[in-house]
Amino acid sequence: MSEATPLRAEHRGLLTRAALYGGSFTDGEELVVHSFETPGGQVALALKRGPDKTGRAEDAAALLPLPNGGIVLLVADGVGGLPTGWKASGMVVSSLETQLNAVDDDDNHVRTAILDGIENANNSLLQLATGTATTLVVAEIRGGNLRTFHIGDSAAWVCGQRGVVKLQTTPHSPVGFALEAGLMNETEALGHDELNVISNVVGSTDMRIEIGPRLQLAARDTVLLASDGLFDNLLESEIIDIIRSGSLADSILQLLERAQQRMTGVDADKPSKPDDFTAILFRPTPPSSG
Repeated sequence: MSEATPLRAEHRGLLTRAALYGGSFTDGEELVVHSFETPGGQVALALKRGPDKTGRAEDAAALLPLPNGGIVLLVADGVGGLPTGWKASGMVVSSLETQLNAVDDDDNHVRTAILDGIENANNSLLQLATGTATTLVVAEIRGGNLRTFHIGDSAAWVCGQRGVVKLQTTPHSPVGFALEAGLMNETEALGHDELNVISNVVGSTDMRIEIGPRLQLAARDTVLLASDGLFDNLLESEIIDIIRSGSLADSILQLLERAQQRMTGVDADKPSKPDDFTAILFRPTPPSSG
């Protein structure tokens, strides 16, 4: 990210097939920043291996096109402390891709495919018997509507052009629940000793899937999915200010660059947690004025 070689998003045109990213799919690739057009809107993705890591990233992500212009967005974060965190995140992404690969546009069929993909991945991880696990957040976007599914502390937000947060999933963690309940503020949460403790993962006998309500997206809403590599390094107000307007390619680069700067610890009064970084932004296509 030097001034001599500024980082840019690679625009890859129309998304016509599944795009998979992360440790299981991009072995040894340290950084990916891509943007796409889809029938329903624009999407941008950035994934970068943590600054203190070598080998595979533990994060994984996917952009999965659906019939009739729909899309499913995925971010998974393999639980750290094990050498195969990348395997867990990759397994859940692969399982969902398999289930959604031949699904039709029926709402119940799409929902069932997502749930089956998660359950199958959970069973496969339990059969490994290594303790390998992952978080997961899913955004299903069809016909201008969004529905989320999540396990763990990877999160989904919806932000309006004026900065109003219309949806924000609650992390499945002691700190996440305490923050949601108003028992601590954001600064206290980001500095808490148990920030990295997760109470719900794919790869657990008591895994639970939280399904969000249907949300109608406005023309200039921005959908964000990300791992904790974003949320543990930037404040909510900073994230909203970056994503609420402007091009998605520029916004994803700003999120990445700001988070990477924080991870170095140069801003002593700001949160700093070196980790893999993954974020996806989606914005629906504005209605035609013609």
